[in-house]
Amino acid sequence: MAAYMRNVMLLVSREQTAFLTRGCGAAVTSKRYVRGLRRKPVRVLFPDAEEDPGPKTRPLPRSEDQHERRAKTEVEKNMKEVKVTAAAEHHEDRGSVRTRRNEPPVSVSEDLVDDVRFERAAPGDKRLARLVSVARSRTFREHQGKILLEGRRLICDALDAGANPQMVFFSTLDRLRELPLDKLKRATLVKVKFEEIKIWSDLVAPQGVIAIFSLPDPSRLNFANKGHSVPLSLICDNVRDPGNLGTMLRCAAAAGCHNVLLTKGCVDAWEPKVLRAAMGAHFRLPIYPNLSWDAVEDHLPKRVTVQVADSGCGPDRSRETEDLEANVSHKPSKAGDYGWVSTRRSHSDMRLEEYDTDSDSEDEGLSLPRVDAKPYHESWAQSPTALVIGGETNGLSLEALELAEKTGGQRLFVPIVPDVDSLNSAMAASILLFEGRKQLLKLIQSGRKWKTKAEGQLP
Repeated sequence: MAAYMRNVMLLVSREQTAFLTRGCGAAVTSKRYVRGLRRKPVRVLFPDAEEDPGPKTRPLPRSEDQHERRAKTEVEKNMKEVKVTAAAEHHEDRGSVRTRRNEPPVSVSEDLVDDVRFERAAPGDKRLARLVSVARSRTFREHQGKILLEGRRLICDALDAGANPQMVFFSTLDRLRELPLDKLKRATLVKVKFEEIKIWSDLVAPQGVIAIFSLPDPSRLNFANKGHSVPLSLICDNVRDPGNLGTMLRCAAAAGCHNVLLTKGCVDAWEPKVLRAAMGAHFRLPIYPNLSWDAVEDHLPKRVTVQVADSGCGPDRSRETEDLEANVSHKPSKAGDYGWVSTRRSHSDMRLEEYDTDSDSEDEGLSLPRVDAKPYHESWAQSPTALVIGGETNGLSLEALELAEKTGGQRLFVPIVPDVDSLNSAMAASILLFEGRKQLLKLIQSGRKWKTKAEGQLP
């Protein structure tokens, strides 16, 4: 009995210990749980750094007044931002101006060369690019009255003739000293990098100097060749090739022509390609561009004889002319008889009917003024003379032929070997101009006076 009671007491003590152990654990667990509830919850950070908006709610529709107020608010906000930005920029500009004013002035020795002041182009200076672009366009060139000259020789010729320089861009001071500085005191001189001149230059090897001049007036220039000129004028009729026109101007200056007249349809005489080909001829004799045929007559002497260059007339054409002269019937010439005459008038868009050789009617087709042909080496410059050179594409105009008939002129041709089409227009002009100069000088040296059309040609 005592042993049984001892076992019961031992079992009860074990169960009590286990219960107390479980109870302490429950108490500890409960205590920890209460402590956790007292802590602050963790704050969740969303990607847009905004708090959790919570459950989404559908916004109520806005009324028209609310929309107007919202739009008005946004406009006012934008206006305020613009005003603030403008004020900041203005303040910044004023500050930069003050800074520039406070900077020490550049020494005079750096901005002067032989008592002539020049500027140094700052980074981003667009004056050279803008002026070159303007001078290369014929429309802007005529509208703004500016031309571009490149190279020392051409600029010096312009200055010697009295042209008005506006701006001169140069790469080194040595290039600037090559120019007559006493004639550049009123111009703006700008020193730029050679790379910029190379970009805007038309030459393969730029010389490092580009000048912008006012469009010269031929009546105000001082031409050095006036004392060596002869009463010979060159009329360029619809010459569209810049190289040919420049060569013609150069030949006219070398032959001592009195002036050069360019009809409407010719390439612009101040185009850079024409200037390079002419080699300064623009400043050695008067050049009157873009003239109508009525204005051409106003620039010629009263007793002038207008000769036309016939590029399509050779030995065979000469025989045809002789046959026509020997013909008793003297039939009127047709447009087809002159392949070198353009069938389009300059002042209208009227086309002439070509002569139909198979037609039996003599009145069909339009008759042309009759102008006799003559070789270039025979006497034709026995009075003040004007020589008309046509373009290679369209040939001479009808107005040129009419003017030649009116003044008693002739068709001049250079005999060439068979199977050769014709000479270049610039080459033919050079041959005829120097032949005309030779004949006029011979007449002047002999002391003989000019003879008018009524008196007849000299033998």
